[in-house]
Amino acid sequence: MLDLIRQQAQEPQRRLSFGLAHSIAEIAEAQRIRYKVFGEEMGAKLPSAETGLDIDRFDEFCDHLLVRDHSNEKVVGTYRILPPEQAYIAGGYYSETEFDLSRLHHLRDRMVEVGRSCVHPDYRDGATITQLWSGLADYITRHNHEYLIGCASISMGDGGHYAASVYNKIHKLHAAPAEYRVFPHCPLPLESLNQNLEVIVPPLIKGYLRLGAYVASEPAWDPDFNCADLFILLPVSRLNARYAKHFMRQAT
Repeated sequence: MLDLIRQQAQEPQRRLSFGLAHSIAEIAEAQRIRYKVFGEEMGAKLPSAETGLDIDRFDEFCDHLLVRDHSNEKVVGTYRILPPEQAYIAGGYYSETEFDLSRLHHLRDRMVEVGRSCVHPDYRDGATITQLWSGLADYITRHNHEYLIGCASISMGDGGHYAASVYNKIHKLHAAPAEYRVFPHCPLPLESLNQNLEVIVPPLIKGYLRLGAYVASEPAWDPDFNCADLFILLPVSRLNARYAKHFMRQAT
């Protein structure tokens, strides 16, 4: 027991902070942790697997939010952010590879997309999540974006029953108005799945909903990542003030 106490006392304290990547090397750090989580841990079929990095065609147009532990200088969490002007240059949002966003055309110049969120397995705690959310809050505040969009993933390790049940649990309370609804290109076959399992909503989705986000789609099936994706739409005007206050304060 004393040895364990001494070991803990000798371990360096985590010193986390958020910031945007400013170099190719820093972007590669984000891509490396993405590969570790999506490729190695989740078994996603990534076209860049031989590099040990998760790379796709949207990366060059995005800002990459990093959470770094300064006790060892490692990137331990990341978010990918695609602002509207860059989405135009890229030929669209990543979400459009999975959903028809036609109904949101009039909002395109006010939407910022977030995705590829992941955290190193050793850092999946409140402190790291707080830094990620605070980094997003800082970004949105600085750029005056009005809508946050993105794909929120649910594991399909059981064939899709868990994902169908999560959707069934949350969509009635958090469904988007009709004018915000989007449609999956490859829908999850809900009618063929058990939608009534007792499930725990994934932490990231729960966080979006607490902030005031809408569930704006039925689940889309992403075979490469073996997951079901929900399209999340968060009008900044709907931000839950009490829940968001903590993150906005951290970002100042």
